[in-house]
Amino acid sequence: MATQTMYLRHRSVLAMTIAGMALTVIVMLVPFIDRATTTILADHIRDGYPVYEKAEIDNAVTAYLVIMATIGVLGLAGWLGTLWAVQRGKRWARWIAVSMLVIAVCIAMTGLTVRDTSGDVGLAPLFGWLLVLPCLPGLVVAVRTWKMAE
Repeated sequence: MATQTMYLRHRSVLAMTIAGMALTVIVMLVPFIDRATTTILADHIRDGYPVYEKAEIDNAVTAYLVIMATIGVLGLAGWLGTLWAVQRGKRWARWIAVSMLVIAVCIAMTGLTVRDTSGDVGLAPLFGWLLVLPCLPGLVVAVRTWKMAE
């Protein structure tokens, strides 16, 4: 019975890790899609800095795209490292999972709360909340890997 329970926990950790990777990719792509379609990020910057010209807004949007893509790539590396450690049955996999969760929550909270010089939140709220999405499967992975190691 204990082996079956361990197997089910292992499978759920792997499934949640894959879900977390998928959400991370989505979070990484949405700002690029926004730039080509809805321009929520550009509008947010324009509202905070009404004197900015189009080129300045485009530069700010590009900076955010680079930041979000970098965070996404690092997030994917964290997911892959966690997946590798869990699949290999490493006892320290739980520490990787918890560390990645703490880092992800800190990044999400930063995106949601840090104000720029305009006095408004620097990152458009939609994108700040998107950063929270990968934290949800990350929480499940952290809890399950901790229980697996017991």
